[in-house]
Amino acid sequence: MEPYSPGVQAYIEQGRQVMEREQNQRATMRRKKFDTIAVHGLYDMQSALENQGSIIEPAFLATAQHFTNSDHMEAGLAYLMPAWTYARVANPTLHYLEETLALLEGYGFDGEVSAHLTGSGMAAVFLGTNPFLMNDPAHPRPNIVASARCYGGTFTLFTRYANERGIDLRWVRDPLNLDEWSAKIDAETRFVFGEMPANPSLAVIDLAAVAGLAHAAGAPFIVDSTIATPALMRPLLHGADLVIHSVSKSMATSGFVIAGAIISRANIPSKVGPDEMRQNYAAYVKGYPHRDMGPTLNPFSALLTLNDLRTLRSRTDTSSQTAMQVAQYLGGNPAVESVQYPGLPGFPGYETAARYMQLVDADGQAAACFGYLLSFNVRGGAQAARQVFDRLQMIWRATDLGRVKSVATIPMISTHQQISGSDKDVAGLQPNLIRLSVGLEHPDDIIADLEQALA
Repeated sequence: MEPYSPGVQAYIEQGRQVMEREQNQRATMRRKKFDTIAVHGLYDMQSALENQGSIIEPAFLATAQHFTNSDHMEAGLAYLMPAWTYARVANPTLHYLEETLALLEGYGFDGEVSAHLTGSGMAAVFLGTNPFLMNDPAHPRPNIVASARCYGGTFTLFTRYANERGIDLRWVRDPLNLDEWSAKIDAETRFVFGEMPANPSLAVIDLAAVAGLAHAAGAPFIVDSTIATPALMRPLLHGADLVIHSVSKSMATSGFVIAGAIISRANIPSKVGPDEMRQNYAAYVKGYPHRDMGPTLNPFSALLTLNDLRTLRSRTDTSSQTAMQVAQYLGGNPAVESVQYPGLPGFPGYETAARYMQLVDADGQAAACFGYLLSFNVRGGAQAARQVFDRLQMIWRATDLGRVKSVATIPMISTHQQISGSDKDVAGLQPNLIRLSVGLEHPDDIIADLEQALA
């Protein structure tokens, strides 16, 4: 390659100074508490002065960036300096949210953390896994090892990988069983995937132990932590390499946004791919696969998410306390066969959940905190569950979760309907299971609605 002209070199140096200032601000914010990071992110007073003094991050809604001259354009599009160039590639408003997510997910983690936003949670699952499945003659027989207790869209995506590409898909039916993980991970495992807590079973995983098994085989460990959020659990602290979020849920809790995110630590293991993919997976995905595929988030959606994100910890604390009360009520109702909630002492994996799910910056209070999602089986089978579901008067019937409003669904006929009959058994689904996302209503009113529906 020909050396860059003096004009391009000048922009490269200008970009280096911008990145240095951002790195300094990033270091400053990493010394702040979680709530402060959620409120401010990387947007500081200097950034405000560069944006007409706005103390709130601006929404950059334009599709493309204007460049000063050809040298500026060349440096920007060669990724030699910070630039957003075109909204399918990047955007300043998205950048503010990505930096905030990286700081929150990396809270307490010593290493470098990067984030990349996508247009949906499933786009994040796809871009967080697909690059590991590239063809490589040195590794011709790839396999995936994943917990079968996962969101229906993830289950069908991995099944599609297997059916369309001939990849060996190895489901772990009991994610608490380390022997099952160990028996299925081998030298040709491209990635290991788990969801914690799982939707809708609320199953949990010993993150550190599974990370150790994955790394011993040279494979990355990917965790979907949508339900927990970084307010309760930060998988990077326990050995995960990538964290996936459906930002649409708890982070964008008002319900106006569909979005996803991939958060990566630096220098992850992988049997395939270029070194830059291992060094900074989030940046690699942004610059290459995402650029070419285009599952881009709208800037206004990023701004709405930033606004919701500022109260993440307090909202998570409140909804978790309410969910515990609701779970305890359901556990004592004779019309309920069983309750799945990690905070109940009788729940399989309760001790594991209590070890990993801790309210951030709890300041000496009881730190164990188990989130807003639970599920319960209605006594009497599928028809009884549908009758209870249809009688709900305040709790919304929808395929949604993580809202300020309580929402219920029957996964067998909604979020997991597309899974084949035999795979429903693998995923551990039951037709009388109702999933309940507990919102910010008063617990007495949520319980009253359940009471009348179950009566």
